[in-house]
Amino acid sequence: MSPRDRRPPLVSFSSTELESFTSTTSPYDPKSPSDDSDALKKRWYHYLPLCCTVFFILAPHPSWLYVLVDFHLQTLNRPVLFITHLSVSYLLTFLAFSSLIVLVARDPGPVSVPPSRYETTPNDDGEEMGLMDALNDDDDFSAPGKWCRKCWLTILVDHHCPWLGAKCIGHRTYPAFVHFLTCISLLSLYIAVVSGNALWYAFHNPLSIHEYTPIHELALTFMGAAFFIIIGSFAAYHIYLTFTNQTTIENITPFILLRHLPPLPATGHTLSDPPLEPELSGPQRRLVKDAHQQIYLYDIGWRNNFSQVFGWNRPYGWVYRLWYGGASKGDGKTFPRNPRSQELLARLATELVKLDANR
Repeated sequence: MSPRDRRPPLVSFSSTELESFTSTTSPYDPKSPSDDSDALKKRWYHYLPLCCTVFFILAPHPSWLYVLVDFHLQTLNRPVLFITHLSVSYLLTFLAFSSLIVLVARDPGPVSVPPSRYETTPNDDGEEMGLMDALNDDDDFSAPGKWCRKCWLTILVDHHCPWLGAKCIGHRTYPAFVHFLTCISLLSLYIAVVSGNALWYAFHNPLSIHEYTPIHELALTFMGAAFFIIIGSFAAYHIYLTFTNQTTIENITPFILLRHLPPLPATGHTLSDPPLEPELSGPQRRLVKDAHQQIYLYDIGWRNNFSQVFGWNRPYGWVYRLWYGGASKGDGKTFPRNPRSQELLARLATELVKLDANR
């Protein structure tokens, strides 16, 4: 596999640079021990959004139990339906918490074990690149395979999520993240539909139910619908990213294509090789944005994309991924490329040079 078939290489740094940098800019406690296992400890307030996440998952359940018992068990006298709704809702809750535990507990990416993760690695010119060189580089160090600007970890990062313990969603936790969003969306939709149906019955049979039951049903219907619209939209977006094998950063950053372009001609243009975003004219920027909607660098077919993202090899390997989402395959550094991407990138490079000649 050639260097251009890889996502950008990891950048590591020396322990001296780490101590100098974290003492002034790290979001974590600079007074923590110098031991590597404690170097990135978070403060207590980083976990407050996670507590809110858990609260939002559990908050509807008292009202949900009240509606199930009062309406389905006592009013309708349908114990089978009661057990069905109870089982489905708590199964989805269990699955959501399973993937949430994975997101909180698992290392999000393939960070080397100490002390090798602090060793310098060669840059494109064959010279060693340290921390400050990486941060002063013209490239965006939040790009895939480089730096998360929050955790300061070198991982294949999708995005940084404060709601999950201020952790990155990376190579090894992205499947659990999609699983978590999907379970929460399905749970919200299920509660909204069942509660809405019970509320409709209450409007047509006001004398047959308890006077407080419609209040719980109305609240559950509204909350379930709101969470489904919000979380469900987010889940649908990430399922789309899985279909096309993109990260969030790759999807929202069209100019990331520039670093993957083949070598440009030596003369006939004023662009760097690879071109930098500030160098581009208006027409060139529009060209790159249009190309970004067509060039999916790592799209190897939706079946293979799902297999790669969720990490199964066997025909039915996806079955136990239904429990917690699984983990992506590979080392998080190199990935198979879309066989058509190089041709499309070459065409993009040619068009950029043509537009540059007409400036």
